[in-house]
Amino acid sequence: MKKLLGVLTALILLASCQDIDRTPKPDNLIPEDKMVEVLTELSILHGARSYNKSLMEEKGINAYPYLTNKFGIDSVQLVQSNNYYAENYKEYQMIYDRVKERLEILMEQYDSIREVEKKKKDSLRRVPENDSIVPRKFINDTLVPRRINQRLSVPASQNQRQ
Repeated sequence: MKKLLGVLTALILLASCQDIDRTPKPDNLIPEDKMVEVLTELSILHGARSYNKSLMEEKGINAYPYLTNKFGIDSVQLVQSNNYYAENYKEYQMIYDRVKERLEILMEQYDSIREVEKKKKDSLRRVPENDSIVPRKFINDTLVPRRINQRLSVPASQNQRQ
């Protein structure tokens, strides 16, 4: 009986010591739909920064000021909303699931654009020299403007002899 009483007392003490302070819902809570947009944009910015941090710094792009200006929110509002949603796990999970879906859709769109550009570039390589308006030697050359300028800088009388 004494053991049972000791165990019950220990459980009551442990349960009473567990006081969870929840973050109150902020007055300026960012709505879920807007939060999805903000987190999607933030994910893209973080990806760009991890891909080429020096270019982002060179261009003066900083993720948080960019987001606050673009979405008309302030950094305190973003932090408070993020903390509130993070404590409500199910809502936060749904928000991140939507962010993931949006990122996947964007990836598909960019992949399809990249594929179209690749096909266009490949089709230019396959054009026979006689069918092309631009001579074949200029198609694969990355210095096309330079070569055209060189040809134009030669007097017309010399161009006819070549």
